[in-house]
Amino acid sequence: MIVLWMLALGALMVILIIMLINSLTFPRLSTAPTPTNIPLVSLMVPARDEANVIGETVRHLLAQDYENIELLVLDDGSKDGTQDAARLAAGDDVRFRIMSGSSLPVGWTGKNWACHQLAGQARGDVLVFTDAGVRWETGALTALIGLMQHHAAGMMAIWPTQVMVTWPERLVVSLLMMVIMGYLPEIAVRLAPYSSLAAAIGQCIALRRPVYDAVGGHSAARAEIIEDVVLARLVKCHGHRLVMALGSHQISTRMYTSWAEVRDGFAKNIIAGHGGRLGLIASAFFHWVIFLLPWLWLAIGWGMPLGPGWPWFPLLLVALGIGVRAFSAALAQQPVSDALLIPISTFLMTIIACHALVWHFRGGVRWKGRILEHS
Repeated sequence: MIVLWMLALGALMVILIIMLINSLTFPRLSTAPTPTNIPLVSLMVPARDEANVIGETVRHLLAQDYENIELLVLDDGSKDGTQDAARLAAGDDVRFRIMSGSSLPVGWTGKNWACHQLAGQARGDVLVFTDAGVRWETGALTALIGLMQHHAAGMMAIWPTQVMVTWPERLVVSLLMMVIMGYLPEIAVRLAPYSSLAAAIGQCIALRRPVYDAVGGHSAARAEIIEDVVLARLVKCHGHRLVMALGSHQISTRMYTSWAEVRDGFAKNIIAGHGGRLGLIASAFFHWVIFLLPWLWLAIGWGMPLGPGWPWFPLLLVALGIGVRAFSAALAQQPVSDALLIPISTFLMTIIACHALVWHFRGGVRWKGRILEHS
């Protein structure tokens, strides 16, 4: 067992080191340089039953201080008045166009097909895909283009600030920042040529039009659940630069609003995100070892002898686990005190992983009225 605990200690130290480096190097929209030129930017929003948020999103996108834009919204078979809400919000702004999506072809996921149709109608030199629930502050697009030009990026992957209200959001959605800040060195994503060093979140990605066309666009990821990551890897495979950046409250979103939404939303892509079932199971074991079992070791040791190292070694592991979570919370301007609940977060992620595996063996996940097959 001592070997296992030493490996856990080493893993936590590596995560902390990566997090420290990322805290110093990660590009942020809040500190972006001014663009040197103003290309036409196509802002594209795939929307399916988003009437409750699409109006505010359209108003914020049209209120950008970046001058040269067009805004395209694709209504993907909505039944809740999404199209009417978008039109009402846009008014008579000539920069706005709305499209009705065509039937989903065999072999495509719904979002990928919607984005493919949007890109086919876009006229911009830069293509920005953003979800219907993402909020853009006035200077966000200017900052994004400034960073893209400064880093000569073929693709920008923006990590929006996550707005979290309920406990399921705070316990699970918050882990996105811990993973991106602690598990993947941003500078390696930006400078190393390896496609394995790539990450993105579909809430906000931007590509130069020639790069998007060269990698095959969403057609190249037509059946993928994690199309954002696939596009990021293709960009690097084709020799273009991928740059990740933090939204820094310039771009923000509230992903989900309840435990059911959190569970299903994460479960729909967690298997693909781990490269398959074995990867997911290995990940669950790893996170139990570093974030949950040290707490059990510490607690059980009060009632029975558990060998040398107790209580100081489990205390050290518990402290490091809390420290990792607290550091990521501070970087994301989340409640730092939530770090004390990292064992609960780990347990909830295990429930989500089990939920995803059940879906997988039943043939796929249902999302917004469609079945997505796990690849």
